[in-house]
This record gives sequence, structure tokens and C-alpha cells, in this order.
Amino acid sequence: MHKIDDIPVNGRLTAGYDLSSLTWLRVGGAADWLFLPSDADDLATFLKMLPQDVPIFAIGVGSNLIVRDGGLGGVVIRLGRAFAGMEIAGTQVTAGAGALDAHVARKAAAAGLDLTFLRTIPGAIGGAVRMNAGCYGSYVADHFVSADVMLRSGEHVTLGPHELNFRYRQSDLPDEAIILSATFEANRGEPQALAARMEDQLAKRDATQPTKDRTAGSTFRNPAGFSSTGQADDSHAMKAWKVIDDAGLRGATKGGAQMSPKHPNFLVNTGTATAADLEGLGEEVRQRVFEHAGIRLEWEIMRVGKPVPEADD
Repeated sequence: MHKIDDIPVNGRLTAGYDLSSLTWLRVGGAADWLFLPSDADDLATFLKMLPQDVPIFAIGVGSNLIVRDGGLGGVVIRLGRAFAGMEIAGTQVTAGAGALDAHVARKAAAAGLDLTFLRTIPGAIGGAVRMNAGCYGSYVADHFVSADVMLRSGEHVTLGPHELNFRYRQSDLPDEAIILSATFEANRGEPQALAARMEDQLAKRDATQPTKDRTAGSTFRNPAGFSSTGQADDSHAMKAWKVIDDAGLRGATKGGAQMSPKHPNFLVNTGTATAADLEGLGEEVRQRVFEHAGIRLEWEIMRVGKPVPEADD
């Protein structure tokens, strides 16, 4: 059995790394270890030598994540620039798990391929696939061909739609598996028209969402079970923001955490929030919405790690 710091790596392996700098909400404790692999081979070698009882957790840009204040045990694996490449072949787009969704949408559009729904989705491709991200009526599942995935054992596998079994904001990615890249099928479109559509989507987003605040995207899944369509006939009755608003929780606060006054399904770090503030406010919102409407909101933001133990009186 190898000690973690004795495993030879080409990338960077750091003990006790403060994870707050790696998440959009800028909260959370330290990881026991942070590993930034130099490439897929480096990652495979590391996983094969890593003791099996050491948990791993993969992150991209930390856009949809609360790391609790007590930090995260095991090894956090961050897929950075080495996993952010993109290739286009015909109508298929292959993007690394670390590639930003917005970048993939823009580059595909410039090549006359329509993945415009990705333009306003925060984060990177790995998370988008794992969560079957979508908006304006389109989802990853609608375009997904396959994903190159590394299992906890270090084995490479290719998974298709049947293995991942996409649902609203969910997939059946195996435990501790790491998405390395994904291939999508895109419809052809005129580059200028695709660019104009994305500009329109951005304008709508900026008008309705707190894009300049510290958030992690949508906090809760829509009870309706689907994303906003962006169409004129889109119903808001079972949208998360609407049931939160109806319960009187727009702008609600706890410590440095706030439900955005602009869009009440966005949890905001106003500058001084702890992870406990953010998660605690989210749980209060869930309880109040349940009491008001009988609806049990489900978290869309992933929460991981350990809370700080409460001090004894």
C-alpha cells in the first residue's frame, strides 16, 4: 500500500488545500489532498496506486458546489486546463470535462453547430453531463453521444446514454467515476444566427438573474421536473423561484447568506457567508416552502464535506 504523498505524479499533489478558492461561492474548508493531474495517464496511474479506502471527489470549476466548513476528506481531483480541449468532426463536438460550457457553445456556434443551450449554463462540461444540465427546453441528454470516463480503479471506459440513464438534473454515473470528456451531436446552424441567439439568451439571463453576485447557479430543482423553456407560454406555477417567492422568502437572509432579491432561487454569498450559513438558509427555505405549499424542494447545488463541529456550551 502506498502513502499518498509517495505516489509519483506529473501533476500537482497538495496536502491541506483550502477549497474555498476553488468554488464560485468562495466558502468551505480544506481538502485532505488536492490533485491536479497533468493528463489522463497521470490520473490513471494515481488512481491505481491510491489506497482503495481513500475517497475521491472530482471537481471542475466548482460552480454548483458548497464545500462545508469542516472540509473534505480524501483526495479532491480537479480537472484543469489539461482537460479543457475541444474537437469538432462533422456535426459532433467532443469537449474535455474541464472545458467551460459557455466556451463550448461559442466555439461550436462559430463552426455552425448549435449547442447554444450551453451558453448560459455555469460551469464545465463534466458537471453538465453528470447533472444533465439544460435550459430553454434543451438538455445534455438531447445531444449526448458518449462520455470517456475513468473509474475509481483507473480503468478507462466509454459510457453511452443507456448507461448514464439521464433524468432531470440526474444521471447514473458510477460512484467515484470521473468524466474526462464527452461527445455531443449538434444540429447545423448559421453562425451569425447562433451568435445572435446566444446574445439574446445572455440578455435574458442578465435581466433576471444575479449574475454579478457570488452564487452557484440555481439552488433547487424545479418541482415541475423541467427547466425553463424560455418560450412565451412557459408556466411558472411549479418553478422553484415561484414557490420560494410565494412563501415570502425572496431576499431572506441567514448570516452572510441571502436568497437573491432579484431571483429567489439563487443563494448568494453577500461577502461574509460561511458554508453553514448558505446550507442553513437553504434548509430553512425548504422547510418554509413545505409548510406553505406542501412541496419538498430538492437541492440542485451539491453539498459535500464535513460541517465544523459545534462547540460545547
